[in-house]
Amino acid sequence: MPSHFKVKEYCPLVFRNLRERFGVDDVDYRESLTRSQPIRIESSGKSAAQFYESYNKFFIIKSLTSEEIERMHAFLKQYHPYVVERHGNTLLPQYLGMYRISVESVQYYFVVMRNVFSSHLTIHKKFDLKGSTVDREASEKELEKNLPTYKDNDFIKQKVRVEIGDDAKKKLMDLLANDVELLTKLHIMDYSLLVGIHDCVRAEEEALHSEIAQGTGRSENSESEECDSGER
Repeated sequence: MPSHFKVKEYCPLVFRNLRERFGVDDVDYRESLTRSQPIRIESSGKSAAQFYESYNKFFIIKSLTSEEIERMHAFLKQYHPYVVERHGNTLLPQYLGMYRISVESVQYYFVVMRNVFSSHLTIHKKFDLKGSTVDREASEKELEKNLPTYKDNDFIKQKVRVEIGDDAKKKLMDLLANDVELLTKLHIMDYSLLVGIHDCVRAEEEALHSEIAQGTGRSENSESEECDSGER
């Protein structure tokens, strides 16, 4: 950051309460955002927003425009009581803070959200699902990424099934129904379900290959040391 800048925190009491509802400790939150510089990440969306990830992958930082800040203020009036009423049980983005950073005469706006993906489990495949099949395939440009975000038609073609059990399925559908009811009330249509898949079998294979590679490296180093000793 430049040596001279100003930071404004919007609705600090509201967001502090939201962090409490979502079980986010203020000290951990502050340390995650300030201990090390956030990492720029790619976005599969069509907007011009920039996305960053905290160093520990706990939080996502999204850039906003001044107009989007105004819309967020209006959204918070419904979102905050909704989260409170449901004790944080929602699949909507978990908004944790909103800020303006002023550098000289330039202003930047950001919102901080919890990362929906695990910080310690590798995500092997991602899907952005809207429940529509119209123009819902990952683009060629998207497929060139190391971890592309697939869409509804890709989900169908790949015959993906997510087995979560009857109880978890009912809870998931109830959460979705409640969230959609709120979004309908607010006339918000641009909503999708982001699904990340951790392949347990693949993860075990990757861990095994890593162990073998490390073992081979140690063996080679040991042999090299013995040869060096013999030559001396």
